[in-house]
Amino acid sequence: MTIAIFLGFVIFVLGLSFYFGNKTKSASGYYAAGGQIHWGVNGIAFAGDYLSAASFLGICGMIATAGYDGFLYSIGYLAGWIVALFVVAEPMKRLGKYTFTDALDSKYDSRGIKLAAAISTLVVSICYLIPQMVGAGVLVEPLLGLPHAVGVVLVGAVVITIVATAGMTSTTYVQFLKGGLLIIFSTILVIVLLVRGLTTTPDQGGRVPFVEPQVLPAMVNGDSIAPVDASWKVVETHEAKAAKTTLVKLEKDGQQTWWSLGEKAGAPVLHETQSVTVAADGATLYNGVAASETNKELRQVGSLVALEGKTDVKTGSLSPFGFLSAMSSKDTVVRRWRDAKFDDAAGNKMTVYFQSFATGNQIMRPGLKFKLQGTLLDKLDFVSLMLALFLGTAALPHILIRYYTVPSPSSARKSTIVAIAAIGFFYILTMFMGLGAMTSGVMNPADNNMAAPLLARSFGDLLFALISAIAFATVLGTVAGLIVAASGAVAHDLLDRYANRQMTEHQKVRAGKISAFVVGALAIVLGILFKGMNVTFLVGLAFAVAASANLPAILMLLFWKKTTAKGITASIITGMVASLGLILLSPDLYKQYGWDPTTAPVPFSNPGIISIPLSFIVLIVVSLATQKRDATGQTVAAAKA
Repeated sequence: MTIAIFLGFVIFVLGLSFYFGNKTKSASGYYAAGGQIHWGVNGIAFAGDYLSAASFLGICGMIATAGYDGFLYSIGYLAGWIVALFVVAEPMKRLGKYTFTDALDSKYDSRGIKLAAAISTLVVSICYLIPQMVGAGVLVEPLLGLPHAVGVVLVGAVVITIVATAGMTSTTYVQFLKGGLLIIFSTILVIVLLVRGLTTTPDQGGRVPFVEPQVLPAMVNGDSIAPVDASWKVVETHEAKAAKTTLVKLEKDGQQTWWSLGEKAGAPVLHETQSVTVAADGATLYNGVAASETNKELRQVGSLVALEGKTDVKTGSLSPFGFLSAMSSKDTVVRRWRDAKFDDAAGNKMTVYFQSFATGNQIMRPGLKFKLQGTLLDKLDFVSLMLALFLGTAALPHILIRYYTVPSPSSARKSTIVAIAAIGFFYILTMFMGLGAMTSGVMNPADNNMAAPLLARSFGDLLFALISAIAFATVLGTVAGLIVAASGAVAHDLLDRYANRQMTEHQKVRAGKISAFVVGALAIVLGILFKGMNVTFLVGLAFAVAASANLPAILMLLFWKKTTAKGITASIITGMVASLGLILLSPDLYKQYGWDPTTAPVPFSNPGIISIPLSFIVLIVVSLATQKRDATGQTVAAAKA
């Protein structure tokens, strides 16, 4: 049933693409759907484009692991649309034709702007493509039983077909379809979650009984840690500094497992963990046992230890406010799971997932992920992220090109309002889906991106199949929009306008299709390489690059008369290089490289607080230094004013 629903959706989408492909002959039709999309359809398509794998998979997973801090991504993403509505929507429609570069270069005809803006479009699109492809692999593994890499290749092939057949027309209707379905079925998932209510003994809908993790009383004497039960022998200890815990490898009856040091009722204890080991010979072990058909994944986790002070309770149906109230209580305790990566004494690559406990009032306020009570650097990192999310939306190339699919500036504004309403409603749903996954025993500790689909599976295979197919469509729609933007940057901006190839309409369309194949292939490779990273975190980095490279140029072009072509070019290059450089040297990327994140030269993970102001400053300085002067010595801009 699951596979049938999945394949049925893919076949329908491909049929839609071939249908519109027969009608797409001109460059305008390929890149901008001929500018004839109704504003209502475009508004839902906006939502379909914007509600990416990060919104559905990543934010739900982030909320399921970090509570309200994960929801802050939703707030940041939504707030960015205010900038898009009041600042960008109508001017972008008036100034542009097919691409973001068209709008920036409308007053200058500058080769520098054409080159810099096209490269920026490609870089931002590729940064945004990575998490979408990672999400694709995550979905296909449980849905079809295929490896992550196969899922990424499958999505890439389908999306390339969508884009290469009909371009923006088929992409728009795929996005409209998946945007509507995503909101409808997410609403259904939240309703059935509220009807089921909360319990301290989740059973995943009868699929898997809840297993209470073991606890061993321990003795701690300085650096010496040992279980009270002498039948357990300490083999090795590891200080997981980044995770702020001590991990202890114990042996009993020839079986070695890792435990984490904690407290219970004020006394030291060792909590059971789960682990994935990659040995030197490449073999994978789950919880110390070789991978096999019956041992190929970790046990699903995430549960309530106590609900409003009660340790054995099942609430039954709850209202939305009742659900949030119960979760917010200081007497509600949730068992979360975190991870630590390191090399053990034998040289094996270890990932240990250990328990972490939080009260309801901690979960429902900021602080679990973003250390708002921490150091000044912690606070600046959080502000940097929010700045990137707020300013990045209005600078994403695949979002900006949607303004060229409607017939008028007023239609652009109306479609933005529809998008804000649809996206805002969906983000409210993510809070319930994330908290539901956190407490329902459905979390895969090795991949929180699967929180929402696995929550759906606890209500039966039909809802799981539908939600997974829609999540797959979510990836398809967003990736299609990104590839249209990237192919437009290559074919229209670089080949036609920068290189001045003077292509015919047919040649422009063909160049766009070839570009779609190349960008799609690159996205497939990157999606495989970045396996395992939270997709919302990766998208947050794409927002930072967009806000740094593109938004200063857009705002200053619209509101500062002294802006020059060289100023825009320098600003784009500075923002792009600075944001990428800071990201590549950040602790989170060091962790992805397999290096110690505490040794990263950049002490924060979100570059926006440095790269965005730097881009504005460079634009202002270079623009002032390159003002054209008339015979009397006045700047041309000042004379016109």
